[in-house]
Amino acid sequence: MVHVAGTNGKGSTIAFMRACLEAAGYRVHVYTSPHLVRFNERIEIAGKIIPDNVLVSILEECEAANGADPITFFEITTVAAFLAFSRYEADIVLLETGLGGRLDATNLIAKSALTVITPISIDHQQFLGDTLAEIAAEKAGILKAGVTCVVAAQPAAAANVIKQQADAVGAPLLWAGTDFGFNAAADPFTVSLGGQDIELPRPALNGPHQYQNAALAIAGLKQLQQFSIDDAALALGLQTVQWPARMQRLGHGPLTQNLPAGWTLWLDGGHNQAAGQVIAKQCGQW
Repeated sequence: MVHVAGTNGKGSTIAFMRACLEAAGYRVHVYTSPHLVRFNERIEIAGKIIPDNVLVSILEECEAANGADPITFFEITTVAAFLAFSRYEADIVLLETGLGGRLDATNLIAKSALTVITPISIDHQQFLGDTLAEIAAEKAGILKAGVTCVVAAQPAAAANVIKQQADAVGAPLLWAGTDFGFNAAADPFTVSLGGQDIELPRPALNGPHQYQNAALAIAGLKQLQQFSIDDAALALGLQTVQWPARMQRLGHGPLTQNLPAGWTLWLDGGHNQAAGQVIAKQCGQW
């Protein structure tokens, strides 16, 4: 199981990991949130969104087991995902936290194969705290003793907290910019890790931030020693990855029909300051 926390980029990083693993022939369960159109999107079983009949049956079973005890929307959704995963074979689970990490419903797992922390910024202050340090402490709650954590580039306040938590629990850290890196200006796109340069096609997801997410995903996959993922699978994964509403150009549909000549329409689910800055940077390059 790979456990992913952070503020922005969790879903994209998981999408890259999933695409590369599937390109290498592995069966992957995925739990993400929120959904874009249908609730079912949150739970993917071996590469397929959970069917309505399976989802309804599992949710009814979870509700019956819970009885009259209080439970939140995210908690029962997480229980349903775990129950579904337990009944269908796969090689690995990719698990995204909801808001934080330390008290997140997904953090009931005793030990994962790998943890990942994407960039941390200010968001959900009412639950996680008002400062980067407070928020980072919650995100770093997924760190486990002896389990490597691959960490994206972070503001200093967040990085310090992550290091302190890693030292406290005994979790090895693999830092972006120190232990691995990438060159988005190069053609082909190059990820540097362990003294080697991996040359890859540019990610299919739009935006300069996706190079960072792709490099984070690849660095994570390379830590999974029990999985064989060669450069060809990594390349195919980057070319075939799909993650809707992340700098997605809408090429058809009713919203595009009344566009003025020469205009294009893009969709993105960014909802905090850091995401807005990334979107603005991309728009400035067009």
